[in-house]
Amino acid sequence: MAGVRQLAAAEHDRADVLYDTLVGDDRFGFWLTTASPIGRVSLLGIGSPDGDTGEPWTGRSSLCGDAEHRFSGGWIGWYGYEREASAWLRVSRYVSVDHATGAVWAHAPEDEIAAWVLEVQRALHTPSPAAHWPTATVRREARARHTPDEYATMIASALESIRSGDAYQLCLTTRFTVDGPVDPRAVHAEMREADAPYTALIRVGERALVASSPEQFLQLTASGALSTSPIKGTRPRGRDAKTDAELATELEHDAKERAENLMIVDLMRNDLSRVCERGSVEVARLFDVESHAHVHQLVSQVTGRLASGRTAEDVVASAFPAGSMTGAPKERAMQLLSALEGSPRGAYSGCFGWIGDDGAMELAMTIRGVVIDADEAYVGAGGGLTIDSRADFEISEVAVKARAPLAALGAEVPAAWNRETSR
Repeated sequence: MAGVRQLAAAEHDRADVLYDTLVGDDRFGFWLTTASPIGRVSLLGIGSPDGDTGEPWTGRSSLCGDAEHRFSGGWIGWYGYEREASAWLRVSRYVSVDHATGAVWAHAPEDEIAAWVLEVQRALHTPSPAAHWPTATVRREARARHTPDEYATMIASALESIRSGDAYQLCLTTRFTVDGPVDPRAVHAEMREADAPYTALIRVGERALVASSPEQFLQLTASGALSTSPIKGTRPRGRDAKTDAELATELEHDAKERAENLMIVDLMRNDLSRVCERGSVEVARLFDVESHAHVHQLVSQVTGRLASGRTAEDVVASAFPAGSMTGAPKERAMQLLSALEGSPRGAYSGCFGWIGDDGAMELAMTIRGVVIDADEAYVGAGGGLTIDSRADFEISEVAVKARAPLAALGAEVPAAWNRETSR
């Protein structure tokens, strides 16, 4: 049985101190933050790889009657686009922090909760460090997997596949790599500044994922309410209020972006219909413009109710990888993209988050992320293609999406890619 204790609210947000004190440089530490209409909550702690970290299902219970949507123990980690790139931690002892109120909860097995509360209380009274993790300064240029000319050739091939009827939408991607050791904590400190709905620092051995994502992949409550919020369509933020508003309006009414978004909505409706009650799948939002620190995005939402006998595992099996990162039809799109891109995507364009022992889950798309290994780090970026896509626009969009995570690494988009991308 799990134990939960609420501690007295801190005078101010102590998540940084709690992480540095309770987790530090542990090779299996995590800091996962989710924002919702009711607030922003972080989960902090140390997990266990517990054998095969690629399949977070062992020991899972089926759905229960609790309608609350919160993590109550289970798994935290990520699915890579290729499943062998996945990594998960088994989590039973952790801290949750409400960033608006400063409230802190200690979570642990019942026989460990008293000792864990004392440890968390000591951490709460640790003085804040005099200097906090400074943001990185741009000092180096990333290496590109493809040149812009090579990417333009890939776009031309993808468009030919669309014209010939092999697919009607393809999400083409590439990668930018930064050499040298990187401190995941420093990268996370900078990427948190964007206040994205989902942020993460998850370490699993020698690998770390640092992510700042605007896109929900799957949310499932313990009582079976299911939703997905695909993003298709991007514009950079403008240099001033006038141009910023113009870019948002341009995105909202762009026929190509709306068509691309609608294709993914239809694909996700199909994915969810395979695991939901008949007639329960609905489009709750269509073509909403959401504005984030660096980009405007076109967002829709599909909802449904999980069918009796179905589980979170079934939902992931039906919907992964997300259609917003493949295209449609999904299986054929993945085959075409593998041939075009020529190399694995890794963690990029997969998903990250938590899967609870009660059957609930919250997974976000890994689309604004950094994957850190011992001697290098990489950032993935890409965009959706339809029959009327333009290569120059798509190349600029890739640079827009890669710029912020590369800056968190102290790196710039390669000069050849670094074209004018905002107004």
